[in-house]
Amino acid sequence: MVWMSKEGEGKSSVLYRGKSAAKEGNTQREVKRTFKILREVWISIGVEKLDMYKGITIKVLLDSGATGMFINKRMAARHRFKLQKLERLIIVRNIDRTNNSRGAIMHQVECNVYYKGHIERIRIDVYDLRKTEVILGIL
Repeated sequence: MVWMSKEGEGKSSVLYRGKSAAKEGNTQREVKRTFKILREVWISIGVEKLDMYKGITIKVLLDSGATGMFINKRMAARHRFKLQKLERLIIVRNIDRTNNSRGAIMHQVECNVYYKGHIERIRIDVYDLRKTEVILGIL
């Protein structure tokens, strides 16, 4: 018999009854195991600013549900990325199709991205991502 119960965010515990081979014979006991469900994939990449050819290594979140690539506006300012103003604002919508409370995307940055010998020049939208520095959507 298996029982499932939720213990905090991202963790589940499984209780199950099993047989244990004890010296006196077989007895039943409850065993509790906790495991973490993998919901996020993080990788380290190199990012090079085009205006100064200065690179940094950052940890990015790969997100198969994201519709683009995003960099945190505080991180872009801290590393002095050159912001390019968009001709048209991009309205950010939540999964329930309501407008996001942090506003629209107004800028993007162009940079080179390095990962395991692969180099690609990309444009990344600048947005308030709070704690995450970069999100790479997988399209």
